[in-house]
Amino acid sequence: MGKKKKFANVGGQAVIEGVMMKGTDYIATAVRKPEGDIVYRRKKIKKGKFNLAKIPFIRGVFVLLDALILGTKELTFSAAQAGEEEEDELTDFQLGMTLFLSFSVGISLFFLLPAFIGGIFKNNLYANILEGTIRLTIFLGYVWGISFFEDIKRVFQYHGAEHKSIYAFENNEKLTPENAKKYSTLHPRCGTSFLLIVMLVSIIVFSIVDTSIIRTDNFLMKSVIKFSLRILFLPVIASISYEFQRFTSNHLSNPIVAAFAWPGLMLQRITTKEPDLEQLEVGIVALRAALGEENIENAEEITGEVKGKLKESC
Repeated sequence: MGKKKKFANVGGQAVIEGVMMKGTDYIATAVRKPEGDIVYRRKKIKKGKFNLAKIPFIRGVFVLLDALILGTKELTFSAAQAGEEEEDELTDFQLGMTLFLSFSVGISLFFLLPAFIGGIFKNNLYANILEGTIRLTIFLGYVWGISFFEDIKRVFQYHGAEHKSIYAFENNEKLTPENAKKYSTLHPRCGTSFLLIVMLVSIIVFSIVDTSIIRTDNFLMKSVIKFSLRILFLPVIASISYEFQRFTSNHLSNPIVAAFAWPGLMLQRITTKEPDLEQLEVGIVALRAALGEENIENAEEITGEVKGKLKESC
């Protein structure tokens, strides 16, 4: 293998029948249409003079919000190209409502419900251990449960294609499906690992916060305070988790650090599946587009309304 690149950090996510990639200057999403053609679109990343996403322990929140907004938009695009939805961009209101509902369900299921059940213990440490166990069980059960759906299996294969494509880039390989195929589907910067870190960090943070702040044994009052603290400290947990994942992914040669990263990598055995060469081709197209390459062969760039027959994909 060649020397690893130390620039143009890239990341992405799987979408419906495709992959979204984010590079230094572009965001690109490639999708394989039902007839077999690959289409992609890319957007220039707007950069402000003062970028909060670069400040340690603040950037985690902005990176997460950015990923959620981009992910929702690109999922809509991919669904349209895959023939599952009408091709309409989400309005700002629709996007806002989608994110609000997603946050509401996620926070209620993974944070408020476990906190309510954990409240049966008066001891804050015991309560948080139970709460964290319930939260982790719900999370792992959800990931494991959806893995049995055929459509989700396809998404997980594209998730694997995303990781393999990024590995090929990081190792200075020529970006082809054949070169990407030999790499692992498990990547230390994966969102799956990040969510697991969030679950584990929350146990520590909430144990400290509850012990320091909650001074009542009244179940109702205690529950209200705990719910408020769960929402208030979510950005803190996201920031700590992001910095922890960033550190571990850059120091995997250290066996102690590698041991901390291991659970997240093992969880990816569920959320990533081995892709075929056609799926890897889509991942490579998305990556090359995100890196700013022009005239990508075997793929059609969408800059507006797509008219006429697209190129045949080999």
